[in-house]
Amino acid sequence: MEIELVWFVLTLCAAGAIAGITSGLFGNGGGFVVVPALSIVFPFFVPDSDEIVKVAIGTSLASIVVSSLRSVIAHKAKGAVDFEVLKSWSIWIILGVVGGLLIADNTSAGGLKIVFAAGVLIYSIYFLFPDLVVRPGVHFSMPKGIGRASLAFVLGGFSALLGIGGGTPTVITMVMCKRSIQQAVATAAGVGFLIGLPGALGFLLMRHSEEAALPFGTVGYVNVPALIAISIGSIMTAPIGANMAHSFSEKMLKRLFGIYLVIVSLGMFYKAM
Repeated sequence: MEIELVWFVLTLCAAGAIAGITSGLFGNGGGFVVVPALSIVFPFFVPDSDEIVKVAIGTSLASIVVSSLRSVIAHKAKGAVDFEVLKSWSIWIILGVVGGLLIADNTSAGGLKIVFAAGVLIYSIYFLFPDLVVRPGVHFSMPKGIGRASLAFVLGGFSALLGIGGGTPTVITMVMCKRSIQQAVATAAGVGFLIGLPGALGFLLMRHSEEAALPFGTVGYVNVPALIAISIGSIMTAPIGANMAHSFSEKMLKRLFGIYLVIVSLGMFYKAM
């Protein structure tokens, strides 16, 4: 049992470390790493059930609060965070998260797995073919009014369902609106915090049946030991990702991450079937 516990902690610390790097590098909050990792690790300690995916998503959102905040602090030191964007998007993002939580609370585990798999597959297109999504020379203005409200609302709701920080659509939007990739990634980390905090609170307060076999230390649908292990890893590595975002070309890294997302998507589709 002690060996299993050590393996559990080390695995989740490693997942947190990778999530921290991707949060700082791509501004995506790390949920693409954390949700699959928890979905694989938890069944080694409790019987696999329909509730596990909700624990994975809830814990992921809680970990995003930590990794995104650490990433924002690192990017703020470089003067890259656009706090005006965060302020104008915040209320719509939070309302979207509330809507996503209501859907998640009334959706089966199989349905959530399919939503996650489909969402990850869609996101992989950007990482595999960034020039196809963000066309060179094509620029727009930052969305305002109903356009901004709609984008932020959908972003918050979809991200809450997937357990992610919503960084990728934020980065795409800002780059297409003539913002630098560094500023886009830095601001996207702040969006992750706006999604993660209300999302985590929502999953924390969700009720489950008394008979549900959940991992030790689970409150609502947030597993506290996993959250601590993941947070330790992400706190240490988020600045590394932030520095990489300001120092290196991301094209190859994006493609590698895109391949990873395709694999994760196929694996989650398989689990849902």
